[in-house]
Amino acid sequence: MPAETSQTLDRGLRVLDVLAGSPDGLTITELAGRLEVNRTVVYRLVSTLEQHALLRRDPRGRLHVGLGVLHLASAVQPVLRDLAVPVLRELAEAVGCTAHLTVADGEEALALAVVEPSWTDFHVSYRVGSRHPLTQGAAGKAILLGRRGDPAPFAVTVGELQAGARGLAAPVRGVDGLEASVGIVTLGSDVDVDTIAPLVCRAAEEVAARLS
Repeated sequence: MPAETSQTLDRGLRVLDVLAGSPDGLTITELAGRLEVNRTVVYRLVSTLEQHALLRRDPRGRLHVGLGVLHLASAVQPVLRDLAVPVLRELAEAVGCTAHLTVADGEEALALAVVEPSWTDFHVSYRVGSRHPLTQGAAGKAILLGRRGDPAPFAVTVGELQAGARGLAAPVRGVDGLEASVGIVTLGSDVDVDTIAPLVCRAAEEVAARLS
């Protein structure tokens, strides 16, 4: 038998999902049409979500996702970090390069977790919280591979974010609502793609499995 669900909660979540995909906002009538739900029901849902700051109205009265969603999202980041760090540590030790989990924040890549190898004298210092455009660096470009559904397994870059830095990253695929990549970055020497790429791709798959 299928599990029992709350219709009201389901509709509220659908409101947020529809608005998240509507950057210009929607009117009550437009939202009701998208949901195929009576306007009176939508009014009640909107009122409740507004009270929790999960939904806001712009000066034109159009509805948008509210800033309260940011508080929920920020609580997820430590969970992602804790699940990914053991995988990143194994990757960093295996390849002798700094390993990282990077997530999309709008059109920027945000370094959420970073692990440096313990046995090398020199490695790239890549700080948690570092940001850069998704269009630059292996981490961002790997995220874009996942966003576009591109079958390419990984992205490789040289010197795009730091002179002499070389990166290789693979998208984390199959986790609803998450755009992320797992990658490594090193300085100076060439990246042995044939050896390192399979390890990075496997690490990305392991992170996805831990989050599923």
